[in-house]
Amino acid sequence: MEGGDVVWLDERTVAIGRGYRTNDEGIRQLKEIVGDLIDEIIVVPMPHGEGKEACLHLMSIISLVDDDLAVVYSKYMPVFFREYLIDRGIQLIETDDDEYDYLGSNVLALGKRKCVVIEGNVKVAKALEEAGAEVFTYPGRNLSYLGVGGPTCLTCPILRGSA
Repeated sequence: MEGGDVVWLDERTVAIGRGYRTNDEGIRQLKEIVGDLIDEIIVVPMPHGEGKEACLHLMSIISLVDDDLAVVYSKYMPVFFREYLIDRGIQLIETDDDEYDYLGSNVLALGKRKCVVIEGNVKVAKALEEAGAEVFTYPGRNLSYLGVGGPTCLTCPILRGSA
């Protein structure tokens, strides 16, 4: 199981991407470890995408920016999961193909409606700002794009506060 395949939707609900990087055994072990701490685990089948060798995680297709706001790449998202998010009242900001390729759906939440995106993902940044988010950017061509790791991949947040 890889951390990029684990997306917390709230304190007691977690979505896990099941693909080449996270398998059934990893999911089983997580379920065993968290036990009664979690009310719901949603297993999201990952697409083949660019193939087995590509770095494709669940966090490649969804980044939560707030309890009710997420940046997504719906082209790779299973219909049931997209509908689930909408039913939860989560506003989905869609990433187009060009910005997805430039890691536009990889958005790091610093707090509620406060986030970091790679400079150059102007459509995602604008849509986030229109949704009331404060958006910070950084020049990530060399560090992130060429290294295939957006802002979430460069960090290891353990607690996000409301400040």
